[in-house]
Amino acid sequence: MVQKALRIDGLRVNVEDKQILKGIDLTVEPRSVHALMGPNGSGKSTLAFAIAGHPRYTVTAGTVTLDGEDLLALAPDKRAKAGLFLSFQYPAAIPGVSVANFLRTARQAVRPEDLPPAKFRQLIFERLDVLDMDVALMSRSVNDGFSGGEKKRLEMLQLAVLAPKYAVLDETDSGLDIDALRAVGDSVASLRKSDEGRETGLLVITHYPRILQYIAADHVHVMVDGRIVKSGGPELAHEIEREGYENLREEVAGGVG
Repeated sequence: MVQKALRIDGLRVNVEDKQILKGIDLTVEPRSVHALMGPNGSGKSTLAFAIAGHPRYTVTAGTVTLDGEDLLALAPDKRAKAGLFLSFQYPAAIPGVSVANFLRTARQAVRPEDLPPAKFRQLIFERLDVLDMDVALMSRSVNDGFSGGEKKRLEMLQLAVLAPKYAVLDETDSGLDIDALRAVGDSVASLRKSDEGRETGLLVITHYPRILQYIAADHVHVMVDGRIVKSGGPELAHEIEREGYENLREEVAGGVG
């Protein structure tokens, strides 16, 4: 029997012939929260995009499997249907496509006809309440004219509606004020309490540890120069907050760790 997990083994990724990821090993289990931290330019977002199948990121070695299925063999839309969700650091606007239609279409794409319209509306209203979002947002075009906080809240609404097997949150805390950050944390907590979402495994990618005040991590990993150089429990995030990344940079530069 295949052990359920999002499993990354020996992953190496190039961008325009430059190697960015230099052998990543990481396993995200159902129900678990893994935080991936690191300084800017360390390769965190490259990992997220490579997993999702962005064509600019070329996998040169290694494997990525989702509950035993080879993700790298699938087109990006098939990866989503297999149960992978990626939130973007800078979500794109889609003028002319309402949030309501976008969410309904996305849900039907990954879980065809599993919720009748009445129950789907109930789910939406419940999640809007958790995120403190106005129902009028449903008639607006996706991210068109949205503030940074509204964009991130909408992504958390998407996460709650899709309830994927595994979610990669790429610097979801970027540019958020405290209220928006708390709303993101509340949304994730609500997802993990729901029948659909409690099995979801999360990979939270961040530069600063502040989001971990609202999304409690079971495991923390630190990436420097395309490698995971240290792993530990929640206390590792506190260590980074106190000391920064410079000591780890020096260890890597000196061939230690």
